[in-house]
Amino acid sequence: MPKISAATVADHREQQRRALVQAARELLGEGGDADRVTFGAVAERAGLARNSVYRYFPDSAALFAAVVADATPRWTAHITALMDAAETPADKIAAHALAQLELVRDGEHRIARALAAGRDRAALRHDAAQAHRGILEPLVRALTELGDDDPEQTAVLLQGLVNAATLALESGADYTALSTRTQSLVRASLAAVTAA
Repeated sequence: MPKISAATVADHREQQRRALVQAARELLGEGGDADRVTFGAVAERAGLARNSVYRYFPDSAALFAAVVADATPRWTAHITALMDAAETPADKIAAHALAQLELVRDGEHRIARALAAGRDRAALRHDAAQAHRGILEPLVRALTELGDDDPEQTAVLLQGLVNAATLALESGADYTALSTRTQSLVRASLAAVTAA
């Protein structure tokens, strides 16, 4: 029996599975091309034999779904932490936009973009949609608290602004100037919605 590096075989298997997910995540973040993230490259990065990957994931779609499942709570936690630190509903909504732009600045969005462009994107569509809903939920709550009469629609429209800012940031826009302008536009939008 091979040596294990954990208290139990189950713990060892979970450690190896986490190492594979982390390796895939790193490779996606570095290269930005899911189609080039092969099981061989993932196994090498994790320090495991290539055939070990198949013990945990039947195909790349399953591996990438695990990457999404691993990343989503971290992204949501980052957004929630910034929103929780804000005082007013309007501050929380501006923080929601800022938190997402910080994730883009820090390279987290490259992973999502790589997965969205890869050959397994159809298989990941459900997982990505769930992650997107999770990101919008705290925004909808803050908009409801602000008194918006259609918080779901406003959330989608504000997310469109953040998506446009994301594209600009990925095209080389200055982070500080862009995040400041985005937050200003978010606040101006809120003033228009609450005045209506």
